[in-house]
Amino acid sequence: MPQRSSQPATTAPHRVTVIVDEGTNPFEVGVATELFGLPRPELGLPGPLYRVTLCTPTRAVRMNHGFFTMTGLPGLEAVDEADTLVVPGRPDNVVPRGADVLAAIGRAHARGARVLSLCTGTFALAEAGLLEGRRATTHWMWADAFRELHPRVLLEPDVLFVDEGDILTAAGSAAALDLGLYVIRRDHGAETANAVSRRLVFAAHRDGGQRQFVERPLPEVPDESLAPLLAWAREHLSAPLTVTDLAERAALSPATLHRRFRAQLGTTPLAWLTGERVALACRLIERGEERLDVVAARSGLGTAANLRARLRRETGLSPSAYRRRFGPAAGEPVVP
Repeated sequence: MPQRSSQPATTAPHRVTVIVDEGTNPFEVGVATELFGLPRPELGLPGPLYRVTLCTPTRAVRMNHGFFTMTGLPGLEAVDEADTLVVPGRPDNVVPRGADVLAAIGRAHARGARVLSLCTGTFALAEAGLLEGRRATTHWMWADAFRELHPRVLLEPDVLFVDEGDILTAAGSAAALDLGLYVIRRDHGAETANAVSRRLVFAAHRDGGQRQFVERPLPEVPDESLAPLLAWAREHLSAPLTVTDLAERAALSPATLHRRFRAQLGTTPLAWLTGERVALACRLIERGEERLDVVAARSGLGTAANLRARLRRETGLSPSAYRRRFGPAAGEPVVP
């Protein structure tokens, strides 16, 4: 059955504006339009999740390496209507952005718009003065250059993305997908984000704290893949699984399992297991389960108290607040 969004039919879609500057990477622009701009008929919605506008500082903007030129888009005045502003990256990061672009970014943030940077778009946010004394990330290849230019920013170069509330920064280009799905999950719930990720054929949830890249090449031996173990664990989340249980299932020592999780997923077995359990708890609440002890048991989080703590840490909401925002509307049938 179609998924349901918490967004009422009478509410105007959240306005997302993407700044396309000279030399912008096409991939990040594509990510923003794919995530936020496409209609989602598979969700059974009366309209789009967001209303997306691309804007440019000049009438014609050449993309990275001159692959193509974008024309006919609104000017930077479109930024002043944005609820969320997206700033993609470009490769010439040591070249300052135009004063008009930086001013537009600053105006958007000053009036309360949420600001997202994708890949090296973090440079533009720093140039606009938004990141001083705050946490941020950018592509690992540009970390040293960023530190040299912006030493007062608390750079976290190893993570996929950083959420500072009103400012969110993604690392490499693919991490833009992770951040976008994270934002959709925050705005519309886990079920909607999962539906979007399925359409993208992309992982529904990778925690922002995961590493940007693995330290060793992925193993070529098929039986070293974690995929069978992960599939099995997802089917047994309600069981009191421990890292030792996962290691025994994979016929590995806990230390070896830990190394493989780090190498293949960029996280630890316990962090992965907890993230999967929280995601399942969110889906259960969205489908209408109101008994916290049942949600905690079925998701493997154990107790209602642990469920409350984990959900608040991952979503910023209590279970009751999450239910009000993303649960079934009055009279809507509960999905088993």
